[in-house]
Amino acid sequence: MKPILFNTEMVKAILEGRKTVTRRIIKGTKSTFDYLELYKNPDICSTNKWGEEVPKEIKGLYACFEADDSYFEDYPLFKSPFEVGDKLYVRETWSEWTGGYIYKAWTGPFPQAGQFEHTKWHPSIHMPKEAARIFLKVTNVRVERLQDITPKQAGNEGVSWETDNSGQFRRWQFHRLWDSTIKKNDLDRYGWEANPWVWVIEFERIESEV
Repeated sequence: MKPILFNTEMVKAILEGRKTVTRRIIKGTKSTFDYLELYKNPDICSTNKWGEEVPKEIKGLYACFEADDSYFEDYPLFKSPFEVGDKLYVRETWSEWTGGYIYKAWTGPFPQAGQFEHTKWHPSIHMPKEAARIFLKVTNVRVERLQDITPKQAGNEGVSWETDNSGQFRRWQFHRLWDSTIKKNDLDRYGWEANPWVWVIEFERIESEV
């Protein structure tokens, strides 16, 4: 079982059933790359001890790109962080409380006013597996450019739905949401306007890690 991090608002969206997909940057790609396809356990060229070039299988799911200016090869490969069927546990902002755990993402009636006012919240990245309360199963993995997202897909990312039939407001909301998660110094590479290549990870919520 692998961990996956979400901020508090996205955890709420998962709990409310509004978020069923997440996009993650394929770091190391360039805007000049052309996407070819996904490969499961692809072969790469390797050199054996006799100096002969032989195929070598590498385990995992990889996106293959074509790039004349690549510093890898003509066909650089990037490993997906998740595969279809993977089970994940969500890391979220958390704290310990009376022998158990509490979470910053409340979706029901909030506890008594001020009860957790002075709680020291811990970053999601430090959440232990035993504190996990949300489990997901990956149902699909694909590769696309960030701006290829449709209004419907933007809704599935957990942004608010609106009554405008065009749905373009949802894309704008996702645009704002995406840029809010990118460091200012990285906006020119990974922000909305940069239109980076991304992993599109679709998932469903499951009851437990089993």
